[in-house]
Amino acid sequence: MSRLMDTYARLPVAFSHGNGNRLTDTQGRMYLDGISGIAVNTLGHNHPALVAAISAQARRLLHTSNLYGMPQQERLADKLAELSGMDEVFFCNSGCEANEAAIKLARFYGHRQGIDNPAIVVMEHAFHGRTLATLSATGSRKVQAGFEPLVPGFVRVPYNDLAAVRVVGERNRNVVAVMIEVIQGEGGIHVADPEYLRGLRRLCDDNAWLMICDEVQCGMGRTGTWFGFQQSGVRPEVATLAKGLAGGVPIGACLAGGKAARLFHPGNHGSTFGGNQLATTAALTTLEVIERENLLANAAAVGKVIRDGFRQALSDVPGVVSIRGMGLMIGIELDRSCDELVQRALDAGLLINVTAERVVRLLPALNFSADEGRELVERLSALIRTCLAPDRKGGT
Repeated sequence: MSRLMDTYARLPVAFSHGNGNRLTDTQGRMYLDGISGIAVNTLGHNHPALVAAISAQARRLLHTSNLYGMPQQERLADKLAELSGMDEVFFCNSGCEANEAAIKLARFYGHRQGIDNPAIVVMEHAFHGRTLATLSATGSRKVQAGFEPLVPGFVRVPYNDLAAVRVVGERNRNVVAVMIEVIQGEGGIHVADPEYLRGLRRLCDDNAWLMICDEVQCGMGRTGTWFGFQQSGVRPEVATLAKGLAGGVPIGACLAGGKAARLFHPGNHGSTFGGNQLATTAALTTLEVIERENLLANAAAVGKVIRDGFRQALSDVPGVVSIRGMGLMIGIELDRSCDELVQRALDAGLLINVTAERVVRLLPALNFSADEGRELVERLSALIRTCLAPDRKGGT
């Protein structure tokens, strides 16, 4: 009997090694990886530049803590500020920690404005993490159930509904920020309309609110630009990163600019492991490879190949509701629960994910090739057709 706490419904497979976008399990069977560690393995597996950088840094120094200066951390902060247009960066270890920092920053900003009970507008179907504050900001009762009382200070509105945000602002003078995923990942790959994001930007400007973009899943090139918010031409005051930032090494980041910058001072926030030498070296190398191998353009191009491929392959299949996404963040929504597809795909040598019960989620590495994209479409389309076949129990 495993001594692991029972927090994951694990699939019956364990992997021994990987190369490129293929993984090999402990029995020697190979799989095409369409989920990349849930948007973490930005460069696929065993990328030589990342392996070499991590190995060399491990021989020198792993960690000293934030009691001391770290040149790699400073270089990474400079690079992220350059890419995002932000002013400063706080490093932590995960997406929920990055979002915790953003929430604290918004509340701190509110208190400095004389607001004793600052409120943050959040979205239905959002997912921001599993710590108590990020859990409370998340829009899923399934995730929240059993962990009440939730942290107060969040006001929920429908996604892509600018009027609802405006009404909240008129009725609640404690609002200090709006927190949004540019693409809702766990919520089912829902993409924010560009005009909606631009409207949120105007509302935040008009009301002196902070705009917070949770880019934990869609950031770091996944949409074809460094940040998802850049697709709409807006710039938030706060953006959060994690998952793909260091290609598989745990790291998170909270970026601040404009009126959110220069608020925190020593003692306001911190992290023992955050941005240590190993993690920041891995992140710097990941960014260098993305630029050198032109992976932003690849994410946009291959993502289009995959989405167009599925639209063509499944155009005549009743039960396919929508094929959507941006870059290499793709969702295929069906008209019924499709959790069984994950195991069926595994049996067929494919790694995929299902979220929101009915949405097949694909998050390939940024160096996924067009040929791999076409292979993914061909093999997965056949499985979806079988799942939706009329003669299957529960089918049409």
